[in-house]
Amino acid sequence: MLHVLYLIGVAAFAASGVLAANRANMDPFGGLVLAFAASVSGGTLRDLILDRHPLYWTHDWVLLTVIACTAVSTMLYLRRWELPQRSLMVVDAVGLAVVTVMGAHAAVDAGVTPAAVVILAVLTGVTGEVVRDVLCGQFPPLLLREEVYATAALAGALCYQLLHWLEAGPTPTTVVAAGVVLSLRLTAVFRDLHLPRLQGVRRGASGGAECPAAHAGRTEHAGRALRSAAAAAQEEEAAGRDACGGDRGQGLRGDGVAGRR
Repeated sequence: MLHVLYLIGVAAFAASGVLAANRANMDPFGGLVLAFAASVSGGTLRDLILDRHPLYWTHDWVLLTVIACTAVSTMLYLRRWELPQRSLMVVDAVGLAVVTVMGAHAAVDAGVTPAAVVILAVLTGVTGEVVRDVLCGQFPPLLLREEVYATAALAGALCYQLLHWLEAGPTPTTVVAAGVVLSLRLTAVFRDLHLPRLQGVRRGASGGAECPAAHAGRTEHAGRALRSAAAAAQEEEAAGRDACGGDRGQGLRGDGVAGRR
């Protein structure tokens, strides 16, 4: 049951890698690279931290086959049909939910502390997305923007740890925790919910505290001044071209008159 659930999460991350490659106008090889990178990066980091060898995907041919088949199927689908706009976010949410709780499950089996379980679960869930976005040239990655992404993984990891402490059983614990991550992420996607941006108090030229609103107003004023200066320079350049064109026209007319004489 848990292995099947993990295959579903890995397949979702593989599809998200191909969709990201498609948006970045990559070739099929790039799509395969992103599919594998998004699928195995989180688990690889987790196993390296836990010193688990060999790495889980190096001896699981079923897992590698699922990744390859999902990547190729997604590419073939994209050649004939167009997916909805938020399809990348949806499949990515499925992968985040499943891989996060499977990371928590592996950390619990390794016997680490509850805090380490939560940290490893979040790292397992979000690493694939970070690697995928970096390879696509998308900066900053989704994780570092005001998206409800790592926050959803954190909530699911805490839920998993709580249910494990209550001895709810591995399967109910995994399903409930994955549902928490998936529901939070999909709610944020379809309701366009975001975390607040980090806006600290800045110091003005006089050394006093400057609120973010004042800083934004000052920045907007500077932007208007730069646009006005650019417009004035363009007008001056156009006037210069007109003047040069008029002088050349008068010179040509003068030459023509001299020739007739």
